Amino acid sequence: MTAVAAALPAPAARSRHLAGTGTLLRLALRRDRVMIPAWVLSLGLVVAATGSSFAAVYGTAAERARLAVSMNGNGSMRALYGPVFSDSLGGLVAWRMAGFGAVLAAVMSLLIVVRHTREEEETGRQELLSAAMVGRRAPLTAALLAALCANAGLTVLIAGGLTASGLPGAGSLALGAAIGSAGLLFAGLAAIAAQLTESARLAKGLTGAVLGLAFALRAAGDAADPAATSPLTWVSPVGWSQNLRPYAGERWWIVALFLAAAALAVLASYALTARRDLGMSFLPARPGPAVAPRSLSGPFGLAWRLQRATLLGWSLGFLCAGGIFGGIAKGASDLVGGNRQTREIVERMGGQQGLTDAFLATMTGMLGMVAALYAAGAVLRLRGEETGERAEPVLAGAVGRLRWAAGHLAFAYAGTVVILAAGGLGLGLAYGLSAGDLGGALGPVLAAALAQAPAVWTLTGLAVLVVGLLPGATGAVWALVGGCLALGWIGPALDLPGWAMDLSPYSHLPKLPGAEVTAAPFLWLPALSALLALVGLAGLRRRDIG
Repeated sequence: MTAVAAALPAPAARSRHLAGTGTLLRLALRRDRVMIPAWVLSLGLVVAATGSSFAAVYGTAAERARLAVSMNGNGSMRALYGPVFSDSLGGLVAWRMAGFGAVLAAVMSLLIVVRHTREEEETGRQELLSAAMVGRRAPLTAALLAALCANAGLTVLIAGGLTASGLPGAGSLALGAAIGSAGLLFAGLAAIAAQLTESARLAKGLTGAVLGLAFALRAAGDAADPAATSPLTWVSPVGWSQNLRPYAGERWWIVALFLAAAALAVLASYALTARRDLGMSFLPARPGPAVAPRSLSGPFGLAWRLQRATLLGWSLGFLCAGGIFGGIAKGASDLVGGNRQTREIVERMGGQQGLTDAFLATMTGMLGMVAALYAAGAVLRLRGEETGERAEPVLAGAVGRLRWAAGHLAFAYAGTVVILAAGGLGLGLAYGLSAGDLGGALGPVLAAALAQAPAVWTLTGLAVLVVGLLPGATGAVWALVGGCLALGWIGPALDLPGWAMDLSPYSHLPKLPGAEVTAAPFLWLPALSALLALVGLAGLRRRDIG
């Protein structure tokens, strides 16, 4: 076969490697006909609606200028949102949306690429497809083209929506390109991760870790330098999105920087996929011992073996993130300065208590929202075991479906508490040490982080419901979690109506620390989660597995 390939003319060989790409692309778009439009429309429309919302809240040039001066003068807020490069209406939209939009576009892209590359190989579907006229590079190319379509649609929607709302066309296109280009770059990085790891879960985790590192580097760089010229900012793709500076003298060459980095990532992924066999990886799983220990004799032991690395990684990540945000929390009090607009926007995010408490409440709220990604992944591991045909041998023994599912759900529910405790511990320790009041700060901050658990559990119950009743629509779980993230991060600044914010379970929790605590949400949210999970488990018990 190699000799025949070598004898073929180069164009013919290239054509053979890409054979079937169009068919696989149509298949990918058909399978993602709900997920991709949901991501693109929700993110694009939220960004497009930001201009009118800022115009309603900050209607005069003087108010916008005061907001920009206040935000740029505080390292804590620069770490969270980045610096304000222009006090125009468009400049505030770019300040608020460029970084977060880039993060969400990156999450969308990594889900698309891993779903149609490593996940296809893991479930065995790629082997069936490769039995037909499918070239070696066709699956990767189709996945990247699907991600390209999604990010191109996102760019056009953001640019068109902002321009239609009356903002300058060049800045609108730059903001759309900043978000879409970041998504394209992380599609390439996800393609590399899919070649390195042997499971879709690890590929998503590895790409997510790179994204988290990029956000942390951007935050540290912007906190240190109000001009956003820190080297830490410039090594982060999230920092590139903000430094494209939409509505503030657009730096179009950064789009070329994005495209060049994405091209390098794609070329690296092609080089890696040409050097491995189907189903293999460069970081293969190590073979286990010939005899399993007693800890693996039950479904809980198996779930512990499968999910312990993910839980450990998330816990360490939350501990580090909490430490970073806790270290800058003390500076939030510098924002007071009698500035009404600054106080209002922070208080809308964190509650009506003191400004430092509001900042800490914002951070614990963000930890809670991100924890939903862990919980959703832990629940969807059930579906992964099912489609990977690993659940069937387990269920063929003396293990019932509910016991098998309970092992994984224990990690979804209890693991949420563990990672929130890690985040709260890091946040409380860092803030307490910087403020010189460790004893008074650690307990309330840790309790505030743990108070996010009922909202995470509600989304966990929804994920169980989908897996149990609608196993073919598990992509909707990520759409639900993404919608709650968007509401939590963007809704307060946009001053969305109460009914819209109430769609998220997080909006029903008190803004701790500092706010008044009522027992009601801590009772009905877990009860709702339990009800959703029970209905989902009932469906799982009755439907076909496989």
